[in-house]
Amino acid sequence: MSNGTRRDVLLLIEDNPADADLTRDSFAQANSRLSIEVASDGVEAMSYLNRENQHHDAVRPRLILLDLNLPRLDGREVLREVKADEQLRRIPVIVWSSSRAGKDVRDCYELGANFYLVKPLDLHAYREVIGTVERFWIGTACLPNNNGGPISP
Repeated sequence: MSNGTRRDVLLLIEDNPADADLTRDSFAQANSRLSIEVASDGVEAMSYLNRENQHHDAVRPRLILLDLNLPRLDGREVLREVKADEQLRRIPVIVWSSSRAGKDVRDCYELGANFYLVKPLDLHAYREVIGTVERFWIGTACLPNNNGGPISP
């Protein structure tokens, strides 16, 4: 945790409730230190990130897990907006998609994605990938804190 009172937040941007539940459950099984917040579309995600409307007191996430195919505001556009914003661009964004298309992967990295992962179809593999995300991005990597300064794992 970056401070003694609040857990670090991962913002999961996912429109499929079953995938959102599976992802939350997989982080819990990985003994995650993260508090998982879910935005069900790109507009809600940007509202959360910009602390607008009902999200006025939202905690800035340490990590974003972003589905590509979202209603209202596509994942590519969310990625573009996050990486163009001075206050948000340092938050690592992991694209979490069912697409293996080379164009999708290439486009996401060109837009500033920090990592691109394909959602496994097998439940065991899905949980393994989430565990790996937890171990690397939260347990190993040094990420900026909510105020922009570095934090050691």
